[in-house]
Amino acid sequence: MVDSQTIQLTTGGPVEADRTQRAIGTVLGSAVGDALGAPFEFGAPGAYTARFPEGIGAPHAGGGWDRGEATDDTQMAVLTARSLLERDGLDLPDLFRRFQRWAAAGPKDIGLQTEDVLGSGLPWDRAAAAHFEINGRAAGNGALMRAAPSAVYFAGRGRAATMEAGRRLSALTHGDPAAWEGTAVFHELIRTALDGGDPLAAVPDALAAVPAAHRDRWAVVLAPDWHPDLATEFNGAVWPCLGSALWALRTTGTYAAAVCAAIDLGGDTDTVAAVTGALAGAVHGAAAIPEAWTQPLHVPLPGSGDTVLRAPELTALARELTTANRTGS
Repeated sequence: MVDSQTIQLTTGGPVEADRTQRAIGTVLGSAVGDALGAPFEFGAPGAYTARFPEGIGAPHAGGGWDRGEATDDTQMAVLTARSLLERDGLDLPDLFRRFQRWAAAGPKDIGLQTEDVLGSGLPWDRAAAAHFEINGRAAGNGALMRAAPSAVYFAGRGRAATMEAGRRLSALTHGDPAAWEGTAVFHELIRTALDGGDPLAAVPDALAAVPAAHRDRWAVVLAPDWHPDLATEFNGAVWPCLGSALWALRTTGTYAAAVCAAIDLGGDTDTVAAVTGALAGAVHGAAAIPEAWTQPLHVPLPGSGDTVLRAPELTALARELTTANRTGS
């Protein structure tokens, strides 16, 4: 359970979250979105509203997930955070090994592409590229889904550095540069929100930092008038996933409403809600996340003994990432 003492926020009225509180909102908000969306994965649009017509409902079990259980999205996000903190920055071979141990331990769910890359037997700097060379497609949202902690960690280093870190982290499992740019843009939008800015207003500057070969396609799904109904791919692809998250943020006014709108899109609901939850958490702050959603949240971590993280542990992790951000470690 995360209460006002745990996250050190005031309640009542509009939330004026400082950088640390926004960082907690980013990390915790992504995990909550993941867990809330998991039981609705691959369901029909509108399934969340149909189940909870009066608004916020408590997380429930379904689709093989226990009540409040986070999926591979958050599990890989936690592994990323731990590597960044314990290795004092980007150590891609270390992170790849952590991912491999996790995958070998039999998580309940793992993306097909990520599973192929981690189990290929190839070294960390060849596995994703080789997968892309063979398959010709590798622009899933599997790197974007785990990027909330890294977005917080690198946010203090400016646009160029945070976007480049996003690319390098994405390339560890996704060989298509389109996926790299999705994570890079996401990093930059979180950086803007942590500084107290409007991530929606930051989109043009973020797009300007995307290589020309990918800029036009990203500009379409990030445009102010884009709607998820206009998507040309399933939202398991990186473009409509991030585009849908921005749409949910743009068309709602609270953390809860944004996450519910994301889940109601159907399809890859856990990941779209995780990405939405990170953005909405960064904008609205941790106090905006309903306690009914944080209380049952738990993140089992296969390959790490009996480790299960809950909201207080995720809050502490976000604080560590923020401290490392400030110190430039």
